[in-house]
Amino acid sequence: MSENCFGILAEFKSPHDLLSAAEKLRGKGYKNFDAYSPFPIHGMDEATGIKPSILGWIVLVGGALGLSAGFGLQTWVSTSAYKIIVSGKPLFSYQAFVPVTFELMVLFAAFFTVFGMFALNKLPMHYHPLLKSKNFESVTSHGYFIAIESSDPQFNSAENVLIEVGGSNIEKIEE
Repeated sequence: MSENCFGILAEFKSPHDLLSAAEKLRGKGYKNFDAYSPFPIHGMDEATGIKPSILGWIVLVGGALGLSAGFGLQTWVSTSAYKIIVSGKPLFSYQAFVPVTFELMVLFAAFFTVFGMFALNKLPMHYHPLLKSKNFESVTSHGYFIAIESSDPQFNSAENVLIEVGGSNIEKIEE
């Protein structure tokens, strides 16, 4: 294995073959691999061992911060910073705070969603090593591929295992 090797790429004939190969690789203990196809394949998340996303929790934190910031700022302004009695209402008229609080909750949740997705997807990634492969160009129309990264502990035996699980057009991808 060369020092600047990204991994090894293998092509499969059909979505069923790809799913079966991913399950076999997972069963053999491979962890740092990914499957590529032109459309989602039902069951592929389980086959590759992808865990549920934490994005929902990130959005929840953003929404809670927005809600707290909106309500807290309005409470502080009306009870401490600018104690102005308007139309005989009490200083802490929380019912009037609802629209701004809601809008800030949505705004913060949206920002946390966008930047959370950037972080989780490791973006911006201006170039991926798999794009060097001519065979990989067919992944957008009719190709089914598995790439095992060189960081996988079992990478040294990856080529033989990919052949064993039905892979063809196997090639090493450089960084």
